Amino acid sequence: MKRVFFLLALVIIFSACKDKGKFTVNGVIKGETKKHIYLNRLDLDTPILIDSAKISKSGRFSFRVKASDADFYQLGFSSSDFITLLAEPGEKINLEFNGKNLFSNYIVKGSAGSERLQFLDINLADTKRKLDSLSALYTKASTEPAFDVNGPALQEQFSAIIKEQRKKSIAFVLSNVNSMASIKALYQKINPETYVLYDPKDLQFLKIVTDSLTLHHPNSKHVQALASDFAKEMNQMYATQLQRVAKDVPLTKLDPDLKDANGKRIALSSLKGKYVLLTFWSINSKDCVQENLQFKEYYKLYNKKGFEIYQINLDASDSDWKAAVKFDELPWISTKEDDPNDLINARIFNIKSLPSNYLFDKDGTIIASNLHGKSLQIKLNQLFTN
Repeated sequence: MKRVFFLLALVIIFSACKDKGKFTVNGVIKGETKKHIYLNRLDLDTPILIDSAKISKSGRFSFRVKASDADFYQLGFSSSDFITLLAEPGEKINLEFNGKNLFSNYIVKGSAGSERLQFLDINLADTKRKLDSLSALYTKASTEPAFDVNGPALQEQFSAIIKEQRKKSIAFVLSNVNSMASIKALYQKINPETYVLYDPKDLQFLKIVTDSLTLHHPNSKHVQALASDFAKEMNQMYATQLQRVAKDVPLTKLDPDLKDANGKRIALSSLKGKYVLLTFWSINSKDCVQENLQFKEYYKLYNKKGFEIYQINLDASDSDWKAAVKFDELPWISTKEDDPNDLINARIFNIKSLPSNYLFDKDGTIIASNLHGKSLQIKLNQLFTN
């Protein structure tokens, strides 16, 4: 008897492990006359057909899909009639469709991610209906005598609805930072030109989701694309900030004099007699962090021959900067702007993107700028091997 229970347990365990490598979709479409339904995997923004299923006379269909991680799928009849699923290995997804279009009225069970996507779609659709209604009222009111009063009132209502939708999306993101459904919340749009999360401060939510999903789904193309977008947005934010105030910069000597991670103030001019690479960076820029790894190799090769790096960080948080310097074991002079809200040196050196750098000769004269990767390696070889 014990042997029977043991074998039964093995079968159950084996079946459970097997299920983890796939998910199933079972659905019923009421009143449908089409013969087939199609399942696409989303390769970022591109739907890739992976399977089709025959719809029975009773409207039923099913799919069995191999999967190693959570991913986005489109299930439907065409590019205009489909629903989006966020399926994970092991899920048994059940669907029931009751509307003229698949997306207009359906029930999804057995997939937490897919339920979250539906929640987002329903909320945004409700907001769009309210905005469309107000737009119609505004158009009508513009032809009436009381428009001077009614027009601004309608505009205020319009703005209030958009702000309310933004609050809902932020609440969703903060409640679902470990779910890839939060990616959809970050990129939802009120219209083709307007994101729901439109405020520059909303970059913080992009960072929160990026950090969390990179930990939980490091191999996902969607998460990697999200991380890339975040890095680009941060660079653009710095560029915009610097360009906005560049015209107000007085004629200033090119000599940063900043505190290092230990609180010691060091001037760039104190390094005369050495070749110095002045670099600007952020811990939130993936390109900057990767470049620092290259810098460590160059520093090890040339530091004793007269090469120094003077690095200026542009982040707001002192503690995050110091932690990154310590964690990555950056051996060169690591400094930070005195006031993160007034990036004086970044403006003086006209930094428009990160990472950026300038190379100074032994006399303190700039001899090159924005050398990266192979170009920097070749230049250093020329300086220290001749």
